[in-house]
Amino acid sequence: MCYRAVQLLDLHSRMLIVTKSGLGMTTRGTVGSLLVGTVSVMGWLMAIGSASAANIETGPGEQTALLEVPIDIFTYRPADCVPSGFLIVFHGVDRNADAYRDNAKPLADKLCLIVAAPLFDNQRFPSWRYQHGGVVYRKALQPDANWTGNLVLQLASWLRQQEKQAGMPYYLIGHSAGAQFLSRAAAYIPSDARRIVIANPSTHVLASLDDGPPYGFSGMPSAEEMLKRYLAAPVTILLGQEDHGSKNLADDAEAEQQGATRFERGERAFHQAEEVARQHGWPFGWRLVEVPGVGHSARSMFASPMAVDALVGLKP
Repeated sequence: MCYRAVQLLDLHSRMLIVTKSGLGMTTRGTVGSLLVGTVSVMGWLMAIGSASAANIETGPGEQTALLEVPIDIFTYRPADCVPSGFLIVFHGVDRNADAYRDNAKPLADKLCLIVAAPLFDNQRFPSWRYQHGGVVYRKALQPDANWTGNLVLQLASWLRQQEKQAGMPYYLIGHSAGAQFLSRAAAYIPSDARRIVIANPSTHVLASLDDGPPYGFSGMPSAEEMLKRYLAAPVTILLGQEDHGSKNLADDAEAEQQGATRFERGERAFHQAEEVARQHGWPFGWRLVEVPGVGHSARSMFASPMAVDALVGLKP
């Protein structure tokens, strides 16, 4: 499949707006909500520069991170320990970041991590921009500066600034739609995440130079080097062994080629990646962890001892 490089949406051309409900965002040439007032990008950046960083509050919280675009963040800080890092959690198709923050509390308490669950609303981040990472739109490869995965790096930097800990480690975990997003982020965006846990997604980026994005690497710049980096990344495929349902399961042709169920697709993606790395003699940083008796439930997946293993390699 061929892709032509076009610029659909330039995140750098956005304007910060103020609405009755708070901060918003619009794009030149796009019909948006009624604007109550506008602030230039220059003024926005000056505001960011002058804002003083503050530690993430103890217990559950919520704030807006002024990244390339403003993102609402649902947070949780354990009360009885000194946090050793961040756990950045990516929600599913229901866009319920607050519930995902809550689902991650057991992991945060056990591992003493600060939870940050960003909200990717459907209006600004429809499926091609969230689940598929904004890499391709209508078969057109988008400029890499506009890929949604870049916001992961910005969020990690923002969290470190809040805690005044420039080198504080971070872990990424996503379930379902959020795991689809993390598959694209892991494949196409280099990061210094300690571990990237991809749990029960509908589709994966395969270790393939024949499939094009957002399912593989064909047509990508420096595709082989990108694939090599992907296979070396600290990825964990986390699968519920009972995830055989079809609700919200991607059913396009590329998705169905990966398997009949999320569980089957996850096992196939892992073993294909393992074999490609072996054939090329490349480093392989992936792990496969399975959760017995659990289907398509973020709460049950995150509450399992296998989720701890998936993140930090501690066997239950």
